[in-house]
Order: sequence, then C-alpha cells, then structure tokens
Amino acid sequence: MNASPCQPYLPPEWAEQSGIMVTWPHDRGDWGDNIASVEKTLVEMVAAIVRHEACLVVCRDADHLQRIKQMLASVAGDRLFLAIAESNDVWARDHGPLTVVCQNEPELLNFHFNGWGGKYRHNLDDAITPTLFRLGVFGDTPMEDVEFVLEGGAVEVDGSGTFMATRHSVITDTRNPGLNQAAIERILTQRFGIHRFIWLDHGALEGDDTDGHIDTLARFVDRDTIAYCSCDDKNDSHYAEMALMKAELERAVSVSGKPYKLIPLPMPSAKRNRKGDRLPATYANFLIINNAVLVPTYDDPMDAVALQRLQAAFTGREIIAVDCQSLIRQYGSLHCATMQFPRGVHFQNT
Repeated sequence: MNASPCQPYLPPEWAEQSGIMVTWPHDRGDWGDNIASVEKTLVEMVAAIVRHEACLVVCRDADHLQRIKQMLASVAGDRLFLAIAESNDVWARDHGPLTVVCQNEPELLNFHFNGWGGKYRHNLDDAITPTLFRLGVFGDTPMEDVEFVLEGGAVEVDGSGTFMATRHSVITDTRNPGLNQAAIERILTQRFGIHRFIWLDHGALEGDDTDGHIDTLARFVDRDTIAYCSCDDKNDSHYAEMALMKAELERAVSVSGKPYKLIPLPMPSAKRNRKGDRLPATYANFLIINNAVLVPTYDDPMDAVALQRLQAAFTGREIIAVDCQSLIRQYGSLHCATMQFPRGVHFQNT
C-alpha cells in the first residue's frame, strides 16, 4: 500500500530558519536619489542577519553583484550569498517563495506576483524565484509553481493551523478573479495545512498600496499572542480603522480556544513624502530571525515604546532596531524587504 501523501506545513516565522532573502535596489527602479540611503539601510539589515543566519542577496546583473559585494565587504563570510536575477523592486516578501515543510523536507512554492493587483510593473519580480531555482541557488530544495497570486506580506500563520490575513489583500478579483472566499480557503488549506482562518476587514493605512497586507497591521508573536497596530490619537486619520481592527482581534480566539493576548504597538507620528502624502509606517513590520527580532524605527518618540513592548513579547531574543526611514519612502518597510526560509534550505552562490 502506498503511503498517504504528506500534508504540507507552513512554519511560523519564529521557527528555526536557514536564512533570509533580500533583493537589492538598483538605478532602474523607483528609488531615484534615495538609493544611497536605502542601500545603507540594507547593509545594516544584512549585517544584523548574518550574525544569526545566512542571507541571500539578489543582484540585478554581474556588475551590480560586484558593487554590492564591495558594499558588504565588512559583513562578508560563509553566511553571505550573492545571486543574479533581474528585478523590478526590492520587496522580497512579495516576490520571494513561500516555503513549506513536508516530512521535515522543505519545498519552495512559487506563487505568482502581479504587482499588488496590477498597480506596478512586476514581470521581472514574478520571474525571480524560478530564475534563482534554475541557477541552483536553493541547492537541492524542490520547487512547485502554483497558479495562484499570493504575496508573502498578506500571509500570517501561527504554526498551529491558523491563517490570518485581511480579506481585501487576498480575496480580490485583481489577484485571482472568479475565486470566492471558500475556494481560496481550500487552496490555502491544501498548500499550507491550514484549518483555521482569521479574516480582518479593517486596518487600512494611509499610503499603503498592498490593499492592507497583514504584516503591516497584526502579527503572531506565538500561537496565543498577537502584536498589532494601535492608534490612541482621536485626531489621527487611522484612529477609527485601528479601533475596528482591534475589536476584530478581540473577538478572535486562538487555537487553544481562548482570546488572544494582544500587544498594542503605537503608531509613529505621520511620516510624509516630499509631496506631503502620508507613508504607511508601522512597527508591526518587524522580522523574526534566529534568536533575534529586527524592528523598523523611524526617528520617532514612539520607537522606544515599540522596542520595549516587543522586547517584552520576545523574551530571549535580541531586539535589533533598524532605521527604515529610507525604505518607507517607497511605501514598504523592513519585513516587506525580506523573506525567510525554514531550516533545510541551503543557499548556493552563483
């Protein structure tokens, strides 16, 4: 008798990792004269990551790779890997693969990326994962192409069968036309081993162009705890939406059957671009890595409050502040610019 097929499992971010992927910015993108400052931020991020695990840096071409290699000379070592794949932008969270585990063996799932519902150019970003796979960057880890549009920033799991997301970033005809919630839940159950869903309808941020990615709003700290964006200022345009989102989270129950422990993360003061438009700066866009948590900061009085609350939530992990004022100018932050891989994926230089 043949053994029953293995049920894939999407590990939570706090599970042991093999490494992090970062896609480096270049002068053919949208960064303009901000590119030097965002590169400084990425150098800081990579330096923090390689202290704890491997980091794969995706470069545009051979010349770009050599330039980045020089920039990262001070952090070079056996945990730093460089590979070449053309890209539109830096947001590895959304164009990188989601990696499931089956019988302790990792498998890359190449979901498709369509520029957050067709808002931006995305042809090169959509090809990054299969390009890296063909080059052997992921070693002997297998990959499956999934005919479904899904960004990693829209996905939050607790490792115990719970999937949390906003409806408007997953169940949308701009991504997967013709699929309703039931059909999408069947796909997520099949691909990730999910059996519980928490769908949020509130939490919209000014300046957000992802339709409300969960990784800017509410994050699992463990299977019973959620850190979330909180707004106490009634004069802030986010106040009403964040209050409605908090109420949704208060009604949700964890896999243990009890209400979640909720950790409020303050909103930084309004960060604006040169046109005066507000940018979607939040502290929920943190990245959990082995033995540490990288937290975006914005040269704001609320930075210290957010760092303190996350340190209390992640006891035993080092909290590392990373100034993300440069990243937020293009409407993303720290978590958006990274993608983690669980234990068992072994990067290779190209």
